[in-house]
Amino acid sequence: MRGGTRRRMTKPTLTRSVQRGPQGDRLALLGVYLNDHLAGATFGTELARRLARSPVDAATGETLRALAAEITADRAALLRIMRELGIRARGYKAGAGWAAEKIGRLKSNRRLLSRSPLSPLLELEVLRLGVAGKAAGWRTLRELAETDGRLDAARLDGLLERADGQVETLERLRVEQAARSFRTT
Repeated sequence: MRGGTRRRMTKPTLTRSVQRGPQGDRLALLGVYLNDHLAGATFGTELARRLARSPVDAATGETLRALAAEITADRAALLRIMRELGIRARGYKAGAGWAAEKIGRLKSNRRLLSRSPLSPLLELEVLRLGVAGKAAGWRTLRELAETDGRLDAARLDGLLERADGQVETLERLRVEQAARSFRTT
């Protein structure tokens, strides 16, 4: 304290760094939304890379490596869009996505030291759900592109098309893996 006056400390808020009012509130909400998608993208990138490192066969491995590369590129595209919108990436959210993927490896699978035959199936299902969520995010941004010139509608259309293709590929791999996981010999 200087000169007997107290300075009141306030908590920083998301809207403090942006203009107050409807536009500032919209940007703050969009920042939260996109950072949540960044956490999911980080989780998905890690999961896709792990699946690609332990495929059940060569053809599946090649498909999973291509998917992992696309999912990694999609995360980079999200970060680029966030920069273009002036939205700061929150490292703690991306870190939470990374940590969640690592913690997900600890799931109960009736095996202590090895991967269960169920692991690839469950991981494909989770990744498919994540990619469907990513597609929903691209659709939201595509809708916003109609009124926000900072968003490139054509680029978002391409990202959305790629996500839809990823969902189809993951569903095919999931069905094949389900048959392998539950096959009776």
